[in-house]
Amino acid sequence: MLLRTDKRYAGKHWTGKHRTWLANQSFSQPSQQIAFQHYCQSLEQIEDRILQLDQEISRLLPEWSLCNLVCQLQALKGVGQLIAITLVAELGDFSRFSNPKQLMAFLGLVPGEYSSGNSIRPRGITKVGNSELRRLLYEAAWSYRTPAKVGAWLIYYRPDSVTQYSKDIAWKAQQRLCSRYRTLTAKGKKSQVAITAVARELTGFMWDIALAAQSSFSQQKQN
Repeated sequence: MLLRTDKRYAGKHWTGKHRTWLANQSFSQPSQQIAFQHYCQSLEQIEDRILQLDQEISRLLPEWSLCNLVCQLQALKGVGQLIAITLVAELGDFSRFSNPKQLMAFLGLVPGEYSSGNSIRPRGITKVGNSELRRLLYEAAWSYRTPAKVGAWLIYYRPDSVTQYSKDIAWKAQQRLCSRYRTLTAKGKKSQVAITAVARELTGFMWDIALAAQSSFSQQKQN
């Protein structure tokens, strides 16, 4: 509706200023004004429902037997609570993958190939498995476009229960993946290709952290 009436916001979208700009929009036709208000109210209702669900997830998380694994994965830059919970819920026991490459293949992040007779041609990633998990990994991978640093997100939002081992792996991952993204784009690779490569390697660091967390949990149960 905004584009149809040639109303365009020049700044960054969905910031506080952008939302204020949206709230102040007016239209010449009453029907347009009513429709726009309904759009805004629908957005607010959806955001409220999402907030309520997030709060309920946070409340129930400590009762889950895999809570510690979720917390350890959040040591990684770009991996928030929702991404970590979804990965753990879908993948479960990371130790069923004997090495990171098996996990990468399970998620469809490894390159495929097309074979015909004696001809073998490389293809893009296989895209087998859970497409939602790949989407979340891509989302996390976008965080590695900028140079490695210990930003506010890691300081204020990382769970207190994250171990030093997980922190060390996370910092190693950040240095490696930020450099990897810059190297690939400098070679002329498209950003999406670079992000796919970063997501694939990020999966390997997740596997490392997960195995350490699960091993620690098993030892605690035995003691």
